[in-house]
Amino acid sequence: MKKILVTGADGFIGSHLAEMCVQKGHKVKALVQYNSFNSWGWLEKSPYKNDMEIISGDIRDPYFCQELATNVEVIFHLAALIAIPYSYVAPNSYLETNVGGTINICQAALKNKVEHVIHTSTSEVYGTALYVPIDEKHPLQPQSPYSASKIAADAFAQSFYNSFKLPLTIARPFNTFGPRQSARAVIPTIISQLNAGMKEIKLGDVRPTRDFNYVLDTCNGFLDIMIHAKQEQYGTVLNIGSNFEISVRDTFELIKNLMNNSALLVEDKLRMRPENSEVHRLWCNNEKIQKLTGFKPKFTLEQGLKETIKWFSMKENLDHYKADIYNV
Repeated sequence: MKKILVTGADGFIGSHLAEMCVQKGHKVKALVQYNSFNSWGWLEKSPYKNDMEIISGDIRDPYFCQELATNVEVIFHLAALIAIPYSYVAPNSYLETNVGGTINICQAALKNKVEHVIHTSTSEVYGTALYVPIDEKHPLQPQSPYSASKIAADAFAQSFYNSFKLPLTIARPFNTFGPRQSARAVIPTIISQLNAGMKEIKLGDVRPTRDFNYVLDTCNGFLDIMIHAKQEQYGTVLNIGSNFEISVRDTFELIKNLMNNSALLVEDKLRMRPENSEVHRLWCNNEKIQKLTGFKPKFTLEQGLKETIKWFSMKENLDHYKADIYNV
């Protein structure tokens, strides 16, 4: 049993990861973002919320982070601003949260002698693939303010290992999907619009390819990194992905067929990224994490989509989404 802190535990991946840690018998401290509604995000209705210590706060405050990291052995750092479209209009908030917040967590971990920090990166840092599949040596390309902030956060995290020997691993998930994901992501966008009965499904550019991973596979990747921690992991990057790519258009067609729907695809210019900001191809090379931890995805894309469709088809879940509004 480990004493684990999960930052961003109110979010999509973080809530699943916090729950999985409880299921595995770990003692979990779950950080949710402070707000005046006292909302715990996706943990609000979690069947495991009484088995966690849920704390409201903000990683942008270094003093708060130092207190947060006391009596903790492992930190899964997932708290971040992740919406790419919003990063075009509010880039400084990404600097403060993604970069400043990561520095605060690393400093807190160092001060509290935390055994292992698993810092969350993103495949967006690679930009459009220069070669495929993308391994951890692929150049980094900041094609959006969001990806720039994550490149900087990753660099600061790695610097804490190089400068202070903080036991730290950078986990770099490719495109995670599943229940609870924000409707800003393409798969929930498609499913929620179809479930709302729309006959024309609005999407941005449908030509790019992605390496989609079901959320429970991504969480298992995080836990495998913790369980199989060894010296050669520290200060390095580990991709978490499926080693399979599919275009957004083909993903739309697959979801439409699984939902037995005949809606038409419409490209919406409002949802298009700036020309040089679009990441056209992502395809994960997952050999390194397999070698170091034995990680292998358990869900095929179709299996994961079926589980996601089932969740989004429940009215109490779909009510969380405004399918008719494009929210950056």
